[in-house]
Amino acid sequence: MSDRIEIKAQLTASETGEIEGIAWPFGSADRVGDVIQKGAFDQPASLPMLFAHDQAQVVGVWDQITETDSGLSVKGRLLVDDVERAREVRAMIRAGAVTGLSIGFVTKGATRHPKGRTITALALHEISVVAVPMHPGATITSLKSQSTNKEIPVENEDPAIEAKTPANDAPVIDLKKFEAVLSRLDKLEAKGNRPAAPAIVQAEQPEQKAFQNYLRVGEARMDPTETKALAVAANANGGYLVPTEQGSEILKLLTEMSPLRQYASVQTVTGSEITFPTLLTGVNAFWTEEGADMTATEPTFGQVKIANHELSSFYVASNKVLEDNSYNLEGEMNAELAKGFAKVEGLAFVKGTGTGQPRGLMTAPGVTEVKTGLAGGFPASNPMDVLIAMQHSIPSFHARSAVWLMNRSTLSTIRRFKDAQGQYLVTDPKDGGVLRLLGNPIVEMPDMDSVAAGTAPIMFGDLSGYRIFDRVDLSVLRDPYTLGTKGQVRFIARKRVGADLTHADRFVKLRVAV
Repeated sequence: MSDRIEIKAQLTASETGEIEGIAWPFGSADRVGDVIQKGAFDQPASLPMLFAHDQAQVVGVWDQITETDSGLSVKGRLLVDDVERAREVRAMIRAGAVTGLSIGFVTKGATRHPKGRTITALALHEISVVAVPMHPGATITSLKSQSTNKEIPVENEDPAIEAKTPANDAPVIDLKKFEAVLSRLDKLEAKGNRPAAPAIVQAEQPEQKAFQNYLRVGEARMDPTETKALAVAANANGGYLVPTEQGSEILKLLTEMSPLRQYASVQTVTGSEITFPTLLTGVNAFWTEEGADMTATEPTFGQVKIANHELSSFYVASNKVLEDNSYNLEGEMNAELAKGFAKVEGLAFVKGTGTGQPRGLMTAPGVTEVKTGLAGGFPASNPMDVLIAMQHSIPSFHARSAVWLMNRSTLSTIRRFKDAQGQYLVTDPKDGGVLRLLGNPIVEMPDMDSVAAGTAPIMFGDLSGYRIFDRVDLSVLRDPYTLGTKGQVRFIARKRVGADLTHADRFVKLRVAV
């Protein structure tokens, strides 16, 4: 028996994402002589659908897994409405570029014979869509069309690999291509066996169950096999890293709730800070008379450092709720933690001081200001002049991708302004677009100032000049002791994030007179 995940490889997919096929045919051996007997599969209720056994490329879910007389029959769906990679995989299947299925499993029982193994029991971990399956018979069978609801036939293999000889109808295998496939499978297997690699978890996977049980009852009352499914953090106080799916969901909610993240340059870092070299004065050229000496140029350099700052929040629940709840506890936690994180982050990204927190857009030095009249006559007798002056205060290259930043109250005022011909300066969105002012998009920033004396209620700029740096790890500590006498458990979440304005020349803000 073996504890390593093995990769073995018929399949159809539709325009709407429905997909089906034979993941493993019975009665024949694969390319290395292995035979899987009927009844060997554990047949889980659902499994992740990967592309080429890459855990970073989850393109769908298998929700029907059954053994038939011909083999392991599977049905599922590509997440074409939500995942770009799923749409690409569907296109590859329809074009015949990808035609096979391959299974990832752990052998539980097997007997060896001269040509390979007969596997009698296994634990199925995932099923992948692949170009060249390990078993020649594991292929995509059809591709349903949304308009016709007919099946489009899909070829099984590359003719060079699956060509049939006229004499005995046996497959002729290109050894070079076969060796290349085996090499790729070895690399995939090694990648899958790395201890720290996050597992691809769906609704019924062990890590998800273990984490939920940990949240409800704690480690002491968990089954030992479930405890192993949790990743222990490096800190010595018993914290646990959130499963990868949990962290990704929180980041997704942050993106939806903090509009600045959708436009700024967002990166993931592993150090405590990141340093950028800067060119303070550039290289100059000079006209030189014939026979005269050249003039030297002296560029100067500097550094900009952006530190990561800690952001934390916590969630409190009663023991009764944790023990008896039947709803999605992880989802509720995610939503509440994300709201707290997004509120604090959003404010810091706009008005942060840079001390113990990120530096915000409006507090960063070096940003050009355009003055306007008193708040009572905002923005001036001719609003078009002020806004055009702002639009032309930054270089043309960055103005093309710049956006207007303001809160909803300021936007309400700006939407009422008209030009000399009576046309509104703000144009309404068409076909699901965004509001535009003088041709550039408007982004609502709830933490920006409203119109008042001395405030800066409007900014115009290219947000790629604002950098956000996230640390990868998000940890959750279960604390049953602090509030134990009240029958409550506290879940403490923390992360580290840094941000700063690195290109002040790409921004301009409107300053209301005092």
